[in-house]
Amino acid sequence: MTQAKVFLYTLAAMLAFAGNSLLCRMALRGEHIDARTFTLIRILSGAVVLFALLRHRGDSLRDNGSWGSGLALFVYAAGFSFAYLTLPAGAGALLLFGAVQASMLGYGLYKGERLHTVQWLGLLLACAGLLVLLLPGASAPPWHGAVLMIFAGVAWGVYSLRGRGVANATASTAGNFVRAVPFALALFASALTTLGFDAQGLAFAIASGALTSGMGYAIWYGVLPHLRATTAAIVQLCVPVIAALGAVVLLNEALSPRLGFASVAVLGGIGLVIYWRGRI
Repeated sequence: MTQAKVFLYTLAAMLAFAGNSLLCRMALRGEHIDARTFTLIRILSGAVVLFALLRHRGDSLRDNGSWGSGLALFVYAAGFSFAYLTLPAGAGALLLFGAVQASMLGYGLYKGERLHTVQWLGLLLACAGLLVLLLPGASAPPWHGAVLMIFAGVAWGVYSLRGRGVANATASTAGNFVRAVPFALALFASALTTLGFDAQGLAFAIASGALTSGMGYAIWYGVLPHLRATTAAIVQLCVPVIAALGAVVLLNEALSPRLGFASVAVLGGIGLVIYWRGRI
């Protein structure tokens, strides 16, 4: 794969990841769909697209994915949807990304990984950024939405850790999406009388599942072998920034000084941890 293709595929994957936040927020803020239905349609359409991709490649779902990873994927998707009932897209993406990285770093420390002094400073800076974002104030995100998004980020961190070292990442992801469908169906059926959606809401959910989730993950896993591990980790720092800028343009959301400072602190701090990990 040429460097130009690597760049374009990487950019497409990051836009897809940021697009998930924008699509979900557009659907739920406009009350085009409820969170339960959005979760089900997103997971179901992602499963369909990934299964079709596997069939095209001649691969099989057999022995790919696991119920534990399927449950973690569902918890992430459900927490993500319910959090965006109240969270702005930019703040939600930052909380999600921060929680994902924090959970994975925490697991590394638990397993005995040692951090350089600069990495500890970066971790403290990132924690300070999240604290500033969550402190009470006029521009603070709603606490219940923030808790749900952090929970979703931890679930995605668990999902990512469980997927390390799989032989066929795309097939494993497809298997996990398929296994997440029953959990999403149970959530959907738990409150049938409160469900509601229109054609626009369904379109947002299908796009989130089929394009920015299913195809986005497939593109990302395809380009990962061509990136150094440190590069792959650092490039994901742009996702909350893209989501925040997209929210300003598409959703008319304000880019508050608090969110700006928190973004620099969180992304800069995590960037230091990842960069120095590559040097040790």
